[in-house]
Amino acid sequence: MQLHIILVSPARPENVGAAARAMKTMGFASLRIVDSQAHLQPEAGWVAHASNEILHNAQHFDTLEAALADIDFTVATTARSRARFHYYSTPVELLGQLEEKREWINNAALVFGREDSGLTNEELDLADILTGVPMVADYPSLNLGQAVMVFCYQLSALNQISAPVVAKPDAGQLCALRSRINRLLDAVEASEDQKLTDWVQQRVGLFQQRDAAMLHTLLHDIEKKLTK
Repeated sequence: MQLHIILVSPARPENVGAAARAMKTMGFASLRIVDSQAHLQPEAGWVAHASNEILHNAQHFDTLEAALADIDFTVATTARSRARFHYYSTPVELLGQLEEKREWINNAALVFGREDSGLTNEELDLADILTGVPMVADYPSLNLGQAVMVFCYQLSALNQISAPVVAKPDAGQLCALRSRINRLLDAVEASEDQKLTDWVQQRVGLFQQRDAAMLHTLLHDIEKKLTK
């Protein structure tokens, strides 16, 4: 599994350079930039120091949706109250979830929002789960470079664990499961129950491979019954 770091509309090139330096220090290499050219500014290179190849190889996308087109599992960072979200994971919990998913997920992404306003609600909706750094502060926010360093440090164990030798995982398992659930909700005329729909979709991101496989099997049996 490859973990991609995605920065959405970063305004300050120094922050992008600091993010690249944090990535290099902790063993991550894939950087994606959404709707910004900050990584091309000389200030980014000055701060990146010996991590300039990460900036040079960074991929640019016009929208977050485009940047996530080939991603199987998306984690978005937010400083908002976790009480709003049933699918919130702390950085410690996130490490365990990614360790499990590395056996059946090809590409994962960790998304960071704008320095001043973070990610929009629409962008958060593109994620499978949300995460954030618990802080004791009146204004719970970290500098973008600091936030990337915190998560890269926490997740650096992924680079130190020898991945088990397994068959190449099928891409898009979670996406296929979400689509299948939506079709079933439509078929039983339950899709207008927003509370139920939100709850189901929020839980999918927390599934382990065995959970997803079992649910696929159950949905298959239900679909067969409905088409008789």
